[in-house]
Amino acid sequence: MNASWAVLEVNEASSFMKGPFDSRQLQAFSILARTGSFTVTAREMYLTQSAVSHSMKALEADAGCRLLDRVGKKVMLTQAGEHLLRHAEVVLREMQAARHEIEQLGKWGQGRLRVGATATLCTSLLPAVLREFKESFPQCLIQVEPGDSRDLIRRIEEQRIDLALILNGAADGRFDTVPIFSDELCFITDPLHPWAAAGIPPRPEVARQKLILYRKSSQTFRLVDEYFRSEDVVLNTVMELGSMEAIKELVKLGLGVSVLAPWVVQRELEERSLVTVPLGRRKLRREWVMAHWRGRRLTLAEETFAGLCRSAVEGLLLERPAAAAESELRTRARA
Repeated sequence: MNASWAVLEVNEASSFMKGPFDSRQLQAFSILARTGSFTVTAREMYLTQSAVSHSMKALEADAGCRLLDRVGKKVMLTQAGEHLLRHAEVVLREMQAARHEIEQLGKWGQGRLRVGATATLCTSLLPAVLREFKESFPQCLIQVEPGDSRDLIRRIEEQRIDLALILNGAADGRFDTVPIFSDELCFITDPLHPWAAAGIPPRPEVARQKLILYRKSSQTFRLVDEYFRSEDVVLNTVMELGSMEAIKELVKLGLGVSVLAPWVVQRELEERSLVTVPLGRRKLRREWVMAHWRGRRLTLAEETFAGLCRSAVEGLLLERPAAAAESELRTRARA
Protein backbone atom coordinates (compact mmCIF):
# COMPACT_ATOMS: atom_id res chain seq x y z
CA MET A 1 0.00 0.00 0.00
CA ASN A 2 1.24 3.50 -0.82
CA ALA A 3 2.49 5.28 2.33
CA SER A 4 0.50 8.46 1.62
CA TRP A 5 -2.74 6.44 1.27
CA ALA A 6 -1.96 4.65 4.54
CA VAL A 7 -1.52 7.99 6.34
CA LEU A 8 -4.80 9.27 4.82
CA GLU A 9 -6.71 6.19 5.98
CA VAL A 10 -5.29 6.51 9.50
CA ASN A 11 -6.25 10.20 9.64
CA GLU A 12 -9.78 9.45 8.42
CA ALA A 13 -10.19 6.66 10.97
CA SER A 14 -8.87 8.91 13.72
CA SER A 15 -11.28 11.70 12.71
CA PHE A 16 -14.22 9.28 12.69
CA MET A 17 -13.37 7.88 16.13
CA LYS A 18 -13.26 11.37 17.70
CA GLY A 19 -16.94 11.97 17.10
CA PRO A 20 -18.71 15.36 17.25
CA PHE A 21 -17.46 18.40 19.14
CA ASP A 22 -18.68 19.08 22.66
CA SER A 23 -21.75 21.35 22.54
CA ARG A 24 -20.78 23.34 25.66
CA GLN A 25 -17.37 24.03 24.19
CA LEU A 26 -18.95 25.16 20.93
CA GLN A 27 -21.28 27.48 22.85
CA ALA A 28 -18.35 29.06 24.72
CA PHE A 29 -16.40 29.32 21.45
CA SER A 30 -19.31 31.07 19.73
CA ILE A 31 -19.74 33.61 22.54
CA LEU A 32 -15.98 34.19 22.68
CA ALA A 33 -15.89 34.82 18.93
CA ARG A 34 -18.69 37.40 19.33
CA THR A 35 -17.33 39.18 22.41
CA GLY A 36 -13.59 38.72 21.92
CA SER A 37 -13.24 38.51 25.70
CA PHE A 38 -12.75 35.59 28.09
CA THR A 39 -14.11 37.73 30.91
CA VAL A 40 -17.40 38.58 29.15
CA THR A 41 -17.79 34.99 27.92
CA ALA A 42 -17.34 33.67 31.43
CA ARG A 43 -19.93 36.13 32.74
CA GLU A 44 -22.52 35.15 30.10
CA MET A 45 -22.02 31.43 30.77
CA TYR A 46 -21.88 31.79 34.58
CA LEU A 47 -18.42 30.23 34.63
CA THR A 48 -14.99 31.29 35.82
CA GLN A 49 -12.57 32.76 33.30
CA SER A 50 -10.23 29.84 34.01
CA ALA A 51 -13.00 27.35 33.11
CA VAL A 52 -13.59 29.07 29.77
CA SER A 53 -9.85 29.10 29.05
CA HIS A 54 -9.53 25.37 29.80
CA SER A 55 -12.60 24.68 27.66
CA MET A 56 -11.03 26.46 24.64
CA LYS A 57 -7.74 24.60 25.09
CA ALA A 58 -9.70 21.33 25.11
CA LEU A 59 -11.60 22.39 21.94
CA GLU A 60 -8.34 23.20 20.13
CA ALA A 61 -6.88 19.87 21.22
CA ASP A 62 -9.99 18.12 19.90
CA ALA A 63 -9.82 20.05 16.61
CA GLY A 64 -6.11 19.36 16.28
CA CYS A 65 -5.25 22.97 15.39
CA ARG A 66 -5.19 26.51 16.79
CA LEU A 67 -8.57 28.21 16.65
CA LEU A 68 -7.84 31.42 18.56
CA ASP A 69 -5.15 34.09 18.48
CA ARG A 70 -4.66 36.11 21.63
CA VAL A 71 -3.62 39.67 20.83
CA GLY A 72 -3.19 41.44 24.14
CA LYS A 73 -6.55 41.24 25.92
CA LYS A 74 -8.37 40.71 22.61
CA VAL A 75 -9.18 37.26 21.22
CA MET A 76 -9.36 36.80 17.44
CA LEU A 77 -10.19 33.77 15.33
CA THR A 78 -7.69 31.99 13.13
CA GLN A 79 -8.74 30.86 9.66
CA ALA A 80 -9.57 27.44 11.11
CA GLY A 81 -11.55 29.17 13.88
CA GLU A 82 -13.60 31.13 11.33
CA HIS A 83 -14.39 27.90 9.50
CA LEU A 84 -15.45 26.15 12.71
CA LEU A 85 -17.58 29.14 13.76
CA ARG A 86 -19.72 28.91 10.63
CA HIS A 87 -20.56 25.29 11.43
CA ALA A 88 -20.90 25.90 15.17
CA GLU A 89 -23.50 28.63 14.68
CA VAL A 90 -25.62 26.32 12.52
CA VAL A 91 -25.39 23.51 15.08
CA LEU A 92 -26.25 25.80 18.00
CA ARG A 93 -29.22 27.31 16.15
CA GLU A 94 -30.59 23.84 15.41
CA MET A 95 -30.13 22.77 19.01
CA GLN A 96 -31.92 25.90 20.24
CA ALA A 97 -34.77 25.29 17.78
CA ALA A 98 -35.05 21.69 18.99
CA ARG A 99 -35.24 22.85 22.60
CA HIS A 100 -37.95 25.39 21.73
CA GLU A 101 -40.05 22.81 19.88
CA ILE A 102 -39.72 20.29 22.72
CA GLU A 103 -40.79 22.94 25.25
CA GLN A 104 -43.80 23.77 23.07
CA LEU A 105 -44.87 20.12 23.07
CA GLY A 106 -45.26 20.27 26.84
CA LYS A 107 -47.61 23.24 26.70
CA TRP A 108 -51.38 22.99 26.72
CA GLY A 109 -52.87 22.03 23.36
CA GLN A 110 -49.55 21.41 21.61
CA GLY A 111 -48.19 18.13 20.30
CA ARG A 112 -49.59 15.32 18.16
CA LEU A 113 -52.03 12.46 18.37
CA ARG A 114 -51.14 9.39 16.29
CA VAL A 115 -53.77 6.72 16.67
CA GLY A 116 -54.87 3.60 14.82
CA ALA A 117 -58.31 2.03 14.89
CA THR A 118 -60.27 -0.67 13.11
CA ALA A 119 -62.19 0.48 10.05
CA THR A 120 -65.58 0.22 11.80
CA LEU A 121 -64.40 2.35 14.72
CA CYS A 122 -62.99 4.92 12.27
CA THR A 123 -66.43 5.38 10.74
CA SER A 124 -68.71 4.82 13.76
CA LEU A 125 -66.84 6.17 16.79
CA LEU A 126 -63.92 8.42 15.87
CA PRO A 127 -65.68 11.25 13.94
CA ALA A 128 -67.53 12.43 17.06
CA VAL A 129 -64.49 11.83 19.28
CA LEU A 130 -62.09 13.76 17.06
CA ARG A 131 -64.53 16.64 16.63
CA GLU A 132 -64.71 17.12 20.39
CA PHE A 133 -60.98 16.48 20.82
CA LYS A 134 -60.16 19.23 18.32
CA GLU A 135 -62.15 21.74 20.36
CA SER A 136 -59.93 21.08 23.39
CA PHE A 137 -56.65 20.76 21.46
CA PRO A 138 -57.01 22.98 18.37
CA GLN A 139 -53.26 23.05 17.67
CA CYS A 140 -52.67 19.31 18.10
CA LEU A 141 -51.71 17.46 14.92
CA ILE A 142 -53.94 14.40 14.44
CA GLN A 143 -53.06 11.28 12.44
CA VAL A 144 -55.46 8.33 12.17
CA GLU A 145 -54.62 5.01 10.52
CA PRO A 146 -57.26 2.30 9.93
CA GLY A 147 -56.36 -1.38 10.16
CA ASP A 148 -57.04 -4.72 11.82
CA SER A 149 -56.00 -5.20 15.45
CA ARG A 150 -52.79 -7.11 14.73
CA ASP A 151 -51.85 -4.70 11.92
CA LEU A 152 -52.16 -1.79 14.31
CA ILE A 153 -49.87 -3.45 16.85
CA ARG A 154 -47.23 -3.77 14.12
CA ARG A 155 -47.61 -0.07 13.37
CA ILE A 156 -46.88 0.77 17.01
CA GLU A 157 -43.76 -1.41 16.72
CA GLU A 158 -42.78 0.50 13.57
CA GLN A 159 -43.38 3.82 15.45
CA ARG A 160 -46.00 4.89 12.91
CA ILE A 161 -48.65 5.35 15.61
CA ASP A 162 -48.60 5.69 19.40
CA LEU A 163 -52.06 4.36 20.34
CA ALA A 164 -54.24 1.59 18.91
CA LEU A 165 -57.95 1.01 19.49
CA ILE A 166 -58.10 -2.76 19.18
CA LEU A 167 -59.68 -5.93 20.50
CA ASN A 168 -58.26 -7.18 23.76
CA GLY A 169 -55.92 -10.12 23.18
CA ALA A 170 -54.22 -8.75 20.09
CA ALA A 171 -51.49 -7.05 22.17
CA ASP A 172 -48.84 -9.06 24.03
CA GLY A 173 -47.06 -8.34 27.32
CA ARG A 174 -44.99 -5.53 25.83
CA PHE A 175 -48.08 -3.31 25.82
CA ASP A 176 -50.34 -1.72 28.38
CA THR A 177 -54.07 -1.52 27.62
CA VAL A 178 -56.76 0.91 28.74
CA PRO A 179 -60.35 -0.49 28.70
CA ILE A 180 -62.67 1.45 26.38
CA PHE A 181 -65.89 -0.59 26.00
CA SER A 182 -67.32 -4.07 25.53
CA ASP A 183 -69.86 -5.37 23.04
CA GLU A 184 -71.75 -8.57 22.19
CA LEU A 185 -71.79 -10.35 18.83
CA CYS A 186 -75.10 -11.46 17.27
CA PHE A 187 -76.30 -13.00 14.05
CA ILE A 188 -77.27 -10.32 11.54
CA THR A 189 -79.93 -11.30 8.98
CA ASP A 190 -82.33 -9.71 6.54
CA PRO A 191 -85.89 -9.27 7.91
CA LEU A 192 -87.28 -12.09 5.73
CA HIS A 193 -84.75 -14.70 6.81
CA PRO A 194 -86.33 -17.69 8.66
CA TRP A 195 -84.15 -17.01 11.70
CA ALA A 196 -85.58 -13.50 12.04
CA ALA A 197 -88.77 -14.86 13.64
CA ALA A 198 -87.55 -18.15 15.10
CA GLY A 199 -85.39 -17.09 18.05
CA ILE A 200 -82.06 -18.82 18.65
CA PRO A 201 -81.34 -21.00 15.58
CA PRO A 202 -80.70 -24.74 16.09
CA ARG A 203 -77.01 -25.67 15.93
CA PRO A 204 -77.41 -28.02 12.91
CA GLU A 205 -78.84 -25.11 10.94
CA VAL A 206 -75.88 -22.92 11.89
CA ALA A 207 -73.50 -25.52 10.47
CA ARG A 208 -75.42 -25.52 7.16
CA GLN A 209 -75.97 -21.78 6.95
CA LYS A 210 -73.87 -19.67 4.58
CA LEU A 211 -72.03 -17.18 6.79
CA ILE A 212 -70.61 -13.90 5.49
CA LEU A 213 -67.79 -12.96 7.84
CA TYR A 214 -65.00 -10.43 8.04
CA ARG A 215 -61.58 -11.62 6.88
CA LYS A 216 -60.19 -14.81 8.43
CA SER A 217 -57.03 -13.08 9.65
CA SER A 218 -59.09 -10.82 11.92
CA GLN A 219 -59.48 -11.23 15.66
CA THR A 220 -63.28 -11.29 15.33
CA PHE A 221 -63.23 -14.25 12.91
CA ARG A 222 -61.05 -16.18 15.37
CA LEU A 223 -63.45 -15.43 18.24
CA VAL A 224 -66.49 -16.55 16.20
CA ASP A 225 -64.78 -19.73 15.02
CA GLU A 226 -63.68 -20.63 18.58
CA TYR A 227 -67.17 -19.90 19.94
CA PHE A 228 -68.89 -22.38 17.61
CA ARG A 229 -66.15 -25.02 17.82
CA SER A 230 -66.64 -25.01 21.59
CA GLU A 231 -70.25 -25.98 20.85
CA ASP A 232 -69.21 -28.68 18.33
CA VAL A 233 -70.34 -26.59 15.37
CA VAL A 234 -68.00 -26.42 12.38
CA LEU A 235 -68.59 -23.44 10.09
CA ASN A 236 -68.51 -25.16 6.71
CA THR A 237 -69.75 -22.50 4.29
CA VAL A 238 -68.04 -19.17 4.91
CA MET A 239 -67.73 -16.22 2.55
CA GLU A 240 -64.80 -14.03 3.61
CA LEU A 241 -64.87 -10.29 2.87
CA GLY A 242 -62.65 -7.39 3.84
CA SER A 243 -65.37 -4.73 3.84
CA MET A 244 -68.09 -4.28 6.45
CA GLU A 245 -70.23 -2.34 3.99
CA ALA A 246 -70.04 -5.20 1.48
CA ILE A 247 -71.00 -7.71 4.20
CA LYS A 248 -74.06 -5.68 5.17
CA GLU A 249 -75.20 -5.31 1.56
CA LEU A 250 -74.93 -9.05 0.87
CA VAL A 251 -76.89 -9.86 4.02
CA LYS A 252 -79.59 -7.37 2.97
CA LEU A 253 -79.89 -9.25 -0.34
CA GLY A 254 -80.50 -12.50 1.54
CA LEU A 255 -77.27 -14.11 0.35
CA GLY A 256 -76.22 -15.21 3.81
CA VAL A 257 -76.01 -14.37 7.51
CA SER A 258 -73.25 -12.47 9.29
CA VAL A 259 -71.98 -12.22 12.87
CA LEU A 260 -71.49 -8.62 13.96
CA ALA A 261 -72.00 -6.31 16.92
CA PRO A 262 -75.28 -4.34 16.80
CA TRP A 263 -73.46 -0.99 16.85
CA VAL A 264 -71.79 -1.86 13.53
CA VAL A 265 -75.24 -2.05 11.89
CA GLN A 266 -76.98 0.56 14.03
CA ARG A 267 -78.27 2.57 11.05
CA GLU A 268 -79.59 -0.56 9.31
CA LEU A 269 -81.32 -1.74 12.50
CA GLU A 270 -83.03 1.62 12.85
CA GLU A 271 -84.12 1.42 9.19
CA ARG A 272 -85.20 -2.22 9.78
CA SER A 273 -83.25 -3.36 6.72
CA LEU A 274 -81.36 -5.76 9.01
CA VAL A 275 -82.25 -7.52 12.26
CA THR A 276 -80.30 -9.15 15.07
CA VAL A 277 -80.67 -12.76 16.25
CA PRO A 278 -78.93 -14.11 19.40
CA LEU A 279 -76.00 -16.46 18.76
CA GLY A 280 -77.15 -18.72 21.58
CA ARG A 281 -77.85 -18.91 25.28
CA ARG A 282 -74.16 -18.30 25.88
CA LYS A 283 -73.05 -14.83 24.87
CA LEU A 284 -69.98 -13.95 22.84
CA ARG A 285 -68.51 -10.72 24.16
CA ARG A 286 -65.56 -8.68 22.96
CA GLU A 287 -63.45 -6.22 24.94
CA TRP A 288 -62.11 -3.13 23.18
CA VAL A 289 -58.98 -1.46 24.58
CA MET A 290 -56.51 1.29 23.80
CA ALA A 291 -53.01 -0.20 23.58
CA HIS A 292 -49.64 1.56 23.92
CA TRP A 293 -46.06 0.61 24.81
CA ARG A 294 -45.78 -0.66 28.38
CA GLY A 295 -44.33 1.91 30.74
CA ARG A 296 -44.83 4.87 28.39
CA ARG A 297 -46.64 7.67 30.18
CA LEU A 298 -49.62 8.99 28.22
CA THR A 299 -49.67 12.66 27.35
CA LEU A 300 -52.54 14.89 28.41
CA ALA A 301 -53.88 14.77 24.83
CA GLU A 302 -53.78 10.96 24.78
CA GLU A 303 -55.50 10.63 28.16
CA THR A 304 -58.18 13.06 26.98
CA PHE A 305 -58.65 11.07 23.78
CA ALA A 306 -59.18 7.84 25.75
CA GLY A 307 -61.75 9.54 27.98
CA LEU A 308 -63.63 10.91 24.98
CA CYS A 309 -63.72 7.43 23.43
CA ARG A 310 -65.29 5.98 26.58
CA SER A 311 -67.88 8.77 26.62
CA ALA A 312 -68.69 8.48 22.91
CA VAL A 313 -69.53 4.77 23.02
CA GLU A 314 -72.46 5.53 25.31
CA GLY A 315 -74.27 6.73 22.19
CA LEU A 316 -73.63 3.51 20.30
CA LEU A 317 -75.92 0.49 20.35
CA LEU A 318 -73.30 -1.60 22.13
CA GLU A 319 -75.36 -4.56 23.24
CA ARG A 320 -78.65 -6.13 22.28
CA PRO A 321 -79.45 -8.31 25.35
CA ALA A 322 -80.77 -11.75 24.49
CA ALA A 323 -84.04 -11.22 26.38
CA ALA A 324 -84.75 -7.97 24.53
CA ALA A 325 -83.86 -9.54 21.20
CA GLU A 326 -86.13 -12.54 21.81
CA SER A 327 -88.99 -10.24 22.83
CA GLU A 328 -88.60 -8.30 19.61
CA LEU A 329 -88.60 -11.52 17.60
CA ARG A 330 -91.85 -12.65 19.25
CA THR A 331 -93.42 -9.26 18.48
CA ARG A 332 -92.43 -9.53 14.82
CA ALA A 333 -93.73 -13.10 14.68
CA ARG A 334 -97.17 -12.05 16.02
CA ALA A 335 -97.25 -9.18 13.52
